[in-house]
Amino acid sequence: MPVTREARPAGGAFIDFDPQATSLEIRGFGLRYGDKPALHDLTLRVPRHRVTAFIGPSGCGKSTLLRALNRLHDLNEEVVQEGEIRLEGQDIHAPEVAVAELRRRVGMVFQAPNPFPMSIYDNVAFGLRLQGGLRKRRLDDIVEWALHSAALWDEVKDRLRASAWSLSGGQQQRLVIARTLAVGPEVLLLDEPASALDPISTLKVEELIRNLKASLTLVLVTHNMQQAARVSDYTAFLQNGELVEYAPTDTLFTNPRLRRTENYITGRMA
Repeated sequence: MPVTREARPAGGAFIDFDPQATSLEIRGFGLRYGDKPALHDLTLRVPRHRVTAFIGPSGCGKSTLLRALNRLHDLNEEVVQEGEIRLEGQDIHAPEVAVAELRRRVGMVFQAPNPFPMSIYDNVAFGLRLQGGLRKRRLDDIVEWALHSAALWDEVKDRLRASAWSLSGGQQQRLVIARTLAVGPEVLLLDEPASALDPISTLKVEELIRNLKASLTLVLVTHNMQQAARVSDYTAFLQNGELVEYAPTDTLFTNPRLRRTENYITGRMA
């Protein structure tokens, strides 16, 4: 991934990628809940077809930022936002942007698996049916492709009509990822997707994340710094709602620019 220069604007350090390689761009973004500030003047670019991890202590704003990337705060009347978030150069808050279409393009997977109370097949097909216009054969093909893409097809291909709730926790999380992939997103947001899973299931999800970046941009929130080091290409460290440091993952973990980052990574601060 080409890096043209490192810039240090107000609000934190960030890597300024070639604009042609940028998927998401956050410029001077702030968010507060009423009078309570949550994010302060964040500026960074998220590169296309890479995994970018957000790390930092609990309450630092990681998940708040992630939810802002596909406008999940829209229904909260107390939320006030400023600055810009751009997807492929377009402001996601522009009047012409349809929220439903944005959330198709920018899918999100949450910490706890949330399969719908229906069959494995119907879970994956759910969003496609809402869009309409697909013949049964085409629907079958996309469901199979999505389950393959989520590394789940071989485990469920003989029981597609079984309840999604019959799957293990790790399988349910991969099913939710398949459901998100089926509608063709460009970006996949992952909010601690493996925190509730056993070690084997966690490794499967991490392998899936690494494989998906060939076709998607991924943004991962994690408290697990070892996980961030294993799967991400770039890492942003947030603290108290501010972007402290943003760098290639290997650099941030082995040679951070700031003492605050080093202290967090080495466990000298909570």
